[in-house]
Amino acid sequence: MTEFNDGTYEIIGCAMHVHRSIGPGLREKPYENALMISLRQKGIGCSQQQPYPIVYEGVIVGDCVPDITANEVLVEAKSIPAIGDSERGQMMNYLRISGKRIGLIINFRNPKLEWERMVR
Repeated sequence: MTEFNDGTYEIIGCAMHVHRSIGPGLREKPYENALMISLRQKGIGCSQQQPYPIVYEGVIVGDCVPDITANEVLVEAKSIPAIGDSERGQMMNYLRISGKRIGLIINFRNPKLEWERMVR
């Protein structure tokens, strides 16, 4: 098993605690909010709904807003049947736009917590 020293294991551990504590199948926002509490309790620097500008031809045309930025990791909290290509594509765009390198998609919907670590 490869060990990563990028903070993702700590974030996933917090997500597991949230999932065990409040259970599967709720809307996304309670998981996002609970994960923020858990991250802060663990001393992980994080912000919620931090916008990153989308620039076209040198002009800001909008922004992307990942659920959580935890240190240098973008985190998307989902409550969907399964993580699919749409969620992966969204995360890759978020990573490109934000300039971050690592993202986590965490799916709380099912009885077993699902997550995918993505690297740009």
